[in-house]
Amino acid sequence: MSASSAPSSPPPSTVPEVEAALQPVPESARSSSVSGQFWIWCGANIAPINWVLGALGVKLGLGLSDTLVVLVVGNLIGMAFFGVFVLMGQRTGVTGMVLGRAAFGRRGNYLPAAIQACLAIGWSSVNTWIVLDLVMALLGKIGLVDPHGTNHVWKIAVAAVIMVIQVCISWIGYRAISAFERWTVPPTIVVLVVMSVVAWFFLHIDWSYAGPPGQVLTGSARLAAMTGVMTAIGIGWGITWFTYAADYSRFVSKDMPRRRLYLASTLGQFIPVVWLGVLGATLATKNGSVDPGRLIVDNFGALAIPVLLLVLHGPVATNILNIYTFTVATQALDVRVPRRTLSSVVGVLSMAAVVFFIYQEDFASVLDTWLVGLVAWVSTWGGIMLVHYYRVERGSIRVDRLFDPVGTRRLPDVNWAGYTAFFTGVFATWLFMYGLIPFFQGPIAVALGGVDLSWLAGGLTSAAVYAVLGPRAARPARISALPSVAERTDDELPLA
Repeated sequence: MSASSAPSSPPPSTVPEVEAALQPVPESARSSSVSGQFWIWCGANIAPINWVLGALGVKLGLGLSDTLVVLVVGNLIGMAFFGVFVLMGQRTGVTGMVLGRAAFGRRGNYLPAAIQACLAIGWSSVNTWIVLDLVMALLGKIGLVDPHGTNHVWKIAVAAVIMVIQVCISWIGYRAISAFERWTVPPTIVVLVVMSVVAWFFLHIDWSYAGPPGQVLTGSARLAAMTGVMTAIGIGWGITWFTYAADYSRFVSKDMPRRRLYLASTLGQFIPVVWLGVLGATLATKNGSVDPGRLIVDNFGALAIPVLLLVLHGPVATNILNIYTFTVATQALDVRVPRRTLSSVVGVLSMAAVVFFIYQEDFASVLDTWLVGLVAWVSTWGGIMLVHYYRVERGSIRVDRLFDPVGTRRLPDVNWAGYTAFFTGVFATWLFMYGLIPFFQGPIAVALGGVDLSWLAGGLTSAAVYAVLGPRAARPARISALPSVAERTDDELPLA
């Protein structure tokens, strides 16, 4: 079926069947519309957390120009690699954690899948928690709460309402997620245009801001701060999406030109992340804050009320992806629980984490620690996966063996090469990491004066180790998996 003649969206009778149990998405259930991918990734990043991330650079002592360079250059690199993982999902029709079975083993993949499930819970809670100050600022503006109080009960109640909405959309499945993003993102973009015009033309932004008065960073201190922010909100931000990419691109037809899908997905990520990051950084030059409520209410005044009501859609648009990804990652653990039931489970677990975050006082420290910690495993996982699919598998993969039961001869039970590369990469990441708390300050990063190259060290180390060990470890399983000429299908065509 050609891209021009294929249906614009997956047939409603087939997508629920595919989602009911973890299995490859057949061509008949795939979409020929690339715009759906753009809106999914764009919606996932039009969220308050991204203007907070932009403000984080200013909060940590960088000038505006340095923060903007980190945002643009870092996300160009991070999103470029993200697009490669999007193409893996389109080519194979399976989720990211199922793809990992070839590199880590049939049961060895339980560890990455469990980490990804926990990661999704964490993001769901962080994205919900981070808007609560926004909501309190709004309610304080109209006199419903004390804007100077802790408002813990109000925050918990609002978080519970947001969480229910997120769970309901994810519970329905991919079609509901796609429709929500398609219909809600365009009007939200209009609001962001208005916000940006007001901020950049009427609020007297200090475009020459170089840092806190009397504390302008120079030399090695400036470089260290830039690399730290690069890990958290530059390249590191694109890296955090590697594990999600295939979960949604698997619904895109193989007839869709790879270049179009690549551009739609990467631009869907890049544009809102950089846009909101720049908005947050410029607003932060006025008060040095990363608090989302202060950034908006202090700068927009009465205009904050309609702006906040519309932009609150952000965490919902992001978390419906987190909740959905939790369900398919958990299914990759061979957990025999329906996906919809798992959607409810993640809602409860995320809500518990939100309550924990509500009682944390140091906003920037909590956020930076969370983001830096993510890079330790995602960059390592990404390096292994790229080497496996483009060197070990040599651009070809037999998808059906990924769904063989435990004990199959066509996949190793635990791939020792994948685990060696993984733990070596995580260790290398820690050596070059420089977070805000001592545990995340590796000895090499300390010796370099706080320069953080953790994402690069982890990705390159895991990729190099797996490039040496992976081909040998995978050879017995690859031989068992080789089909006869008569059995060869489209699944053995090159990925590249």
